[in-house]
Amino acid sequence: MKAIFISYNKALSERVMETLDRLHARGFTRWEDIQGRGSFDGEPHYGNHAWPSVNVAVLTIVADNKVKPILDELRYIDHQAPQHGLRAFVWDITEKM
Repeated sequence: MKAIFISYNKALSERVMETLDRLHARGFTRWEDIQGRGSFDGEPHYGNHAWPSVNVAVLTIVADNKVKPILDELRYIDHQAPQHGLRAFVWDITEKM
């Protein structure tokens, strides 16, 4: 099992959630209206007057074979709208209860 942490501009919410639904990543936890700034480029997302956009983060746990299709689709979304910012990170899940 793998954990996929996805952080993205709130404007991409519908596309990201549709991707998870279509690829059967049923279980997730979502945090809305979070702040962030990319490591190398892109505008900050602080939800204030100067930087009004905000981010959303999703954590989903999936079978190993679902990781590549999900990441491929997320890369496609990011490629279509790079100004928004979308990042995904994958971790191994060593135990579950």
